[in-house]
Parts: sequence; structure tokens; C-alpha cells
Amino acid sequence: MSPATGFLERTFIKFVALYLPLVWPKGVPTRPELKQGSGGTPPAAFESDREILASVIREFGTSRRFRGHVHPIFGAMSDTDWYRWGYLHCDHHFRQFGA
Repeated sequence: MSPATGFLERTFIKFVALYLPLVWPKGVPTRPELKQGSGGTPPAAFESDREILASVIREFGTSRRFRGHVHPIFGAMSDTDWYRWGYLHCDHHFRQFGA
């Protein structure tokens, strides 16, 4: 994924997004290569997509595969940062779709 980061994103925005008690707003643009239909994964069958998502969430919660990876906006992140981001990211999308 292409990086979109600078000092402000790696410090202030990261802290606000991960640790202040705010709900992530709707309409925040995603990286262009992740947008569904223009670079991201195209939708398939809902049930199989849902099962894949559940599997990925379980794996994320039990592995450390993200260690050493750099978030494209927030830069280097601790395990705590990654887990917090994972929770907030899922919560954001579940709220979008009323789950």
C-alpha cells in the first residue's frame, strides 16, 4: 500500500485516532489502491466473504504477523497500537453497515 504519512500523521493524528474516545467519522477516504472496484478486493458471495473476514479477524487477534510492518499512515506501531487499530477499524466498518 502506498504510504501517506508525515510527522503529523505519525504522531498527533495517530494518537487522536487510536487513543481519544472518539468514533471514527464516516467518509474518511481510503488509500486509492484499496478502494473496492478500483484496486481492492472485488466482492464475491456475501457468506463466503463474511467467513473469510471472521477468519482474518481471529488470526489477527491471535498472531503477531503484523510485527515489523509499518502502517501506511501511522508509521511504526507497537503491538498495543496494532490491536487498538484492529478493533477500531472493525468497529468503524461494522457501524457503517449497521452491524
